[in-house]
Amino acid sequence: MVLPFVLPHALHGTGPHKVIAVHGWFADRSAYGAVEPDIDRAAFQYAIADLRGYGEARDAKGEYTTAEGAADVLALADKLGWERFSLVGHSMGGSIVQRVPALAPRRVRRLVGITPVPASGLPLPPEQWELFADSAHLPAGRRAIIDTTSGGRRPGRWLERMVQRSLDRSDPTAFRAWLDSWSRDDFHAEIEGSTVPALAVVGALDPAITTGLTRATWLRWYPNGQLHELVSAGHYPMDETPLELIRVVEDFLRADDD
Repeated sequence: MVLPFVLPHALHGTGPHKVIAVHGWFADRSAYGAVEPDIDRAAFQYAIADLRGYGEARDAKGEYTTAEGAADVLALADKLGWERFSLVGHSMGGSIVQRVPALAPRRVRRLVGITPVPASGLPLPPEQWELFADSAHLPAGRRAIIDTTSGGRRPGRWLERMVQRSLDRSDPTAFRAWLDSWSRDDFHAEIEGSTVPALAVVGALDPAITTGLTRATWLRWYPNGQLHELVSAGHYPMDETPLELIRVVEDFLRADDD
């Protein structure tokens, strides 16, 4: 019998409300490093995980697909003994966590997408596709993407740090393979009409995951969906506006306990 792969993870807090957090394309679980000190550890217990190809799972083999990622999230919940839990996912991770309710709808309490890739994927024009695909081995491409999606307003030193973290904490082959899945996978028919309370948090400076796109996708597919725009954030609210993000996300999660 082959045991399921268990995503490497770190636990934060001891609260009764269990939450699994999944990172995006450009970072491992350290993407949540700026918010970790100020989360509510009494109300929540967060399991922040590394996807295959990232962080402690950098050498883990796999298909590097959103479907596999969702199955891995469920396997982590099983390993932790969490029958019901909420989910938080950033960008690519926002796509992955949307697939979990399709697999186990009764286990998911609440769903949060932070600048989430839609369940229909995110098709890229040819010139953008070339930039994104080449960024697997070109640091300058990663910097250009991060700069553009954060509104072109962030300091150069921050951009350099974000790029270096991405290079240090991801496997180039896996990084490239994940792009095919999160950009092209369309599973929205599997989640359309899901009654899970679902919050999408977007950044006003992000030209990729906009309020317009999110209204046409997230709010259309989730009857209990909500949308919150952070006016000072781009695509990376965990780094750009961590305190505002914590407040919005935890207020939403806490509503389940009322």
